[in-house]
Amino acid sequence: MIRTIATTLAFSALMGSAAFAETFEVQMLNKGSDGERMVFEPAFVQANPGDTIKFIATDKGHNAEVGKDMLPDGADAFKGKINEEIEVTLDVEGIYGVICKPHYAMGIVMTIAVGDVTAPDSFLEGRVPKRAKKRFETELGNL
Repeated sequence: MIRTIATTLAFSALMGSAAFAETFEVQMLNKGSDGERMVFEPAFVQANPGDTIKFIATDKGHNAEVGKDMLPDGADAFKGKINEEIEVTLDVEGIYGVICKPHYAMGIVMTIAVGDVTAPDSFLEGRVPKRAKKRFETELGNL
């Protein structure tokens, strides 16, 4: 009897935390609501571990993938196909830099902060196109 109660309580606790997970929808757009061209909207998401991000192929020709070296240690990279939605659940705390590979140089990037985190100093190291870097810097200002 005690084992059954303990098992039920443990299961309820696990299911209860899953019930609080959120799903954020991010649109891949040629033109954002503010008139800016080639954007993810929203461009910044503050999430908790276990939350899901759903990238919606609103306009054609876009994909969503994590940028090279732009994810926390221990996190799994993801790469969506062009013109297809992709849904990812982020369990590792940290900063994720998301790019649209075909339009990276045009600045179509977004930042996902999972948990209460700050950007590592190395986040924008390497070859980041000028427009993409400027947008990442703006997004990181939300932390």
